[in-house]
Amino acid sequence: MANDVLRALAETLEQRRQASPETSYVASLHHKGLNKILEKVGEECTETIIAAKDAAISGDKQDLIYETADLWFHSLVMLSHLGEGPEAVLAELERRFNLSGLDEKAARSAKPDQDA
Repeated sequence: MANDVLRALAETLEQRRQASPETSYVASLHHKGLNKILEKVGEECTETIIAAKDAAISGDKQDLIYETADLWFHSLVMLSHLGEGPEAVLAELERRFNLSGLDEKAARSAKPDQDA
């Protein structure tokens, strides 16, 4: 079910990417470019963190779910802008499924820095 929702959302995002920026929020983000999309991802990330802290105190998780949905949505727009979709992320999560988190992190740390 979740894969169906992600697939449908990815298809909708691709369709709206080609729409007029005046009539589509997604198209307007793509039109403004990667920096604007990243700004939105950062904004939604901060709002999700605040909602999580509030939920821990109040026990009400409604805002946390809402903000997480916004974060996921804008992350999908970012992926779309860079030519990727949720399938790539799901494949990576599936790859990690039977790995120890500590082993996976150690393997990443052992790789040489590609920026050096």
